[in-house]
Amino acid sequence: FFFRPVRPSAILLSHPLLTQRIIDTMGAYISLGLTYCACASASSLCNACLGSTAPGTTGRKRSALLLSAAVAVSLFFQYSLAPSIVNKTGWWKVYSSIPGMGKRVYAAWLDGCDGYADTPDLLRQCVQNTGVYRPTAVAALFYSVMAVASGTRPSLNREAWPAKYGTYFLLVLASVFLYNGPLFDGIFLFVARFGAMAFIIIQQVILIDMAYNWNESWVEKADECDRLDWGSGKPWLRLIVASCAALYGCAFAGIGLLYHYFSGCPENNAVITLTLIGIAAVTAVQLSGTEGSLLTSAVLSTYAVYLAYSTVSKNPSAVCNPQLGNSDPWGIAIGLGLTAISLAWTGFSWTAEGRLNREGVQTTRSVSPNGPQRQDTDGLNLNTPFIDPESAPTTGHVVEGGDDLDTSASGRELWKLNVVLALISCWMACMLTGWGSIQGVVGQDDGEEHHTAANPTVSRVNMAMVGVSQWCALVLYAWTLVAPRLFPDRNFS
Repeated sequence: FFFRPVRPSAILLSHPLLTQRIIDTMGAYISLGLTYCACASASSLCNACLGSTAPGTTGRKRSALLLSAAVAVSLFFQYSLAPSIVNKTGWWKVYSSIPGMGKRVYAAWLDGCDGYADTPDLLRQCVQNTGVYRPTAVAALFYSVMAVASGTRPSLNREAWPAKYGTYFLLVLASVFLYNGPLFDGIFLFVARFGAMAFIIIQQVILIDMAYNWNESWVEKADECDRLDWGSGKPWLRLIVASCAALYGCAFAGIGLLYHYFSGCPENNAVITLTLIGIAAVTAVQLSGTEGSLLTSAVLSTYAVYLAYSTVSKNPSAVCNPQLGNSDPWGIAIGLGLTAISLAWTGFSWTAEGRLNREGVQTTRSVSPNGPQRQDTDGLNLNTPFIDPESAPTTGHVVEGGDDLDTSASGRELWKLNVVLALISCWMACMLTGWGSIQGVVGQDDGEEHHTAANPTVSRVNMAMVGVSQWCALVLYAWTLVAPRLFPDRNFS
């Protein structure tokens, strides 16, 4: 007649299956909660890093990230997959284990490289080049289609990015099974050379824009320091001068190294000398007026020396080119660095929005008391420092969303973004493959290796194309300095 209470712990101990079920249920709820937190954090991180897809945005960051992935795939194909196919090791074993796939891939990647079968070094380089053409050709095609699509409906550039990424990687996978000719080492290589020439000039615009921003940022920091304490801004101005000196030092040191290692042939001497003359000319023009800045000229001078090195390093004569047939890690590293700068500018720079669009889909306005939005003249006295930081007026920039992309004038200019990315794809294809030239070791004599260019005509054409691009960049920069003087009534800002 008396009820004896049973403790819950006793029930659990007497029913181990029930205990295990409760533990599994609790673990499932905890895992679900952690998964939700992880997904929410990942979503917030992606939106912060890659931008939003809300109306008024452009999808620039996602476009730049896709091209970064294309660069990574190109390097993987060139330095991992292609050598394994030639040597039938590593990744080749994975493909060859699939019935019918091994022979197909091997025949596709060696298509057009059969003439170098007796020279393993040239054969490997030929296959490596075709490995680079695949992802870069797909990227160039992708951005060309996106340029047409965004020209007709600009909002397509910010929509359906998971499908776009999936489509790109599926096309890259399909390209593995396609033969080299005539699509990759014929049509695309021909188009890529001209696209790379155009990008060299666009890259100069990018470098000029970044140099102007760099110079203005440090000058503004110097002014801000001087407002608080007169003379405290001098270190920033000294840093600008030191940066100019360092860049010019690198440029002239590069000229000296080019004379030391690549002189001895008329064409090389002409390229190096004309580069030196061009640097001196644009610097003199810039110093003779108020346009531009010395830091911008220093950046362009260093870039011109890099282009001169790219030109002479493609000389097919072993007498004139000590690097003939050898790998060029410094050239590739500099090229990848310039590509990273271009991608960062295209995807993340505010000034790129204004360069690529007429007005910019997203605009910034100053909230400084003396900014253009303030009409009264009793605002902040810039000569009086802020005594109390908490009472200081708010300054900075406010992001304002633009109109709908499909109806705004700025949205109709969004196709330029994809054109620039398509040209970067062409530049990557040429930079990683030496503009399609094939150079390597063809034999040894008394222990000394003999290097040659398997396609010397192509190498000389590449020299001419890079050289012309270099002078187009220098002339364009000189014109930006001279034009305001020749036409003072026109606005060149």
